[in-house]
Amino acid sequence: MNRRSFISKSAMVAGASALPLGASLAAEAQQNNPVAANQFKLLYAPHFGMFENLAGKDLIDQLKFMADNGFMALEDNGMLGRPVDVQKKIGETLAKLNMKMGVFVIDGGDNWKISLTTGKKEFLENFLKTCRASVEVAKRVNAKWATVVPGFFERRLPLGIQTANVIDALRRACDILEPHGLTMVLEPLSDTPELFLRHSDQTYMICKAVNSPSCKILFDMWHMQRNEGRLTQNMDWCWSEIGYFQIGDEPGRNEPTTGEVNYKSLFKHIYDKSKANNQEFILGMEHGNAYKGAEGEKKLIDAYRWSDNF
Repeated sequence: MNRRSFISKSAMVAGASALPLGASLAAEAQQNNPVAANQFKLLYAPHFGMFENLAGKDLIDQLKFMADNGFMALEDNGMLGRPVDVQKKIGETLAKLNMKMGVFVIDGGDNWKISLTTGKKEFLENFLKTCRASVEVAKRVNAKWATVVPGFFERRLPLGIQTANVIDALRRACDILEPHGLTMVLEPLSDTPELFLRHSDQTYMICKAVNSPSCKILFDMWHMQRNEGRLTQNMDWCWSEIGYFQIGDEPGRNEPTTGEVNYKSLFKHIYDKSKANNQEFILGMEHGNAYKGAEGEKKLIDAYRWSDNF
C-alpha cells in the first residue's frame, strides 16, 4: 500500500467515537449520504496545515490527501506571499487533482489598519498595485476569488465619506480584476469594532454601488454569527451579491459540531438555494482544529461527513 492510499484510508476509518455528538454519527453519515462515501455535496475548502499530521508537511502531499478524502477545493490566505515556483506547483497539482482554488488575500501590507476609508492616495495606489500582482498569482493557481478587507474605520471622517472612498477604490480595483475574471470578495469581520466593514447588509450596499461582477461578498458564517446572527435570513437578503462562504463554529472558531451553529442546516440551505439558482460556491474552512494531532484531524473529517449528510 502506498503512502497516499494509507493516509487516505487511515482518515476514513475513524471510529464511532470520532465526534462528540454521538457514537454512530460517522457511520450514519456514510450509510445515508446519497453521494459516494469519500465525496461531499458541497465544495468545502481546507487550508494548508489542517491535515499535516495525517498527510505530512509537504504541501503537495496535503493537497493529495484533501482530494483523497473528498475535499475538492483549497483556500490559502497567504498565497500572494509564496514563491512563484511554489505557486506554479500548487496550481499544476490542483489541475491534476481536478480541485478548485478558493480565496487568497489581496493584502497590500497591513490591510487591517491601512484603510481605503481615508481616501489617501498612497493607500489607494498600494491597494491597486497589489491587485495587479494578484492577477498574476491568480493565473498561476487558476484562482477566481480573492479576499479584500477595506481596513479600519476612520473616525475623523463622516461615514458617508468613508463609504464613498471605499466604493471609489473598489471600482478602480474592478477595472484591473474584471478583464481577468478575478473577483474580489469583501469580508465583513468581527475581530474588532475598529474595522469599517462589519455587516452583511453594509457589504451588500457597497457591492451594489460598485456594480461589477468582480466585487462580491465573502459571507463568513463565523464572523456573521458573532456580528448579526439570523444567518439564513441575512444570506437570503444578500444572496445576489454573495460570491463565497467561509465556515467556523462559535464559540472557538473550529469545525462544525463543536459550537452552537447548526451547520447541517446551513449547508442544506446553501445547497438547496444554489442548486435552484444553478450556482456553485466554495465554502472555505477558515477555522482551527478543535482537537490536536492525527485523531483530531480524523474527527474534523467526520464532523464534515456528518454535517454534509442532510
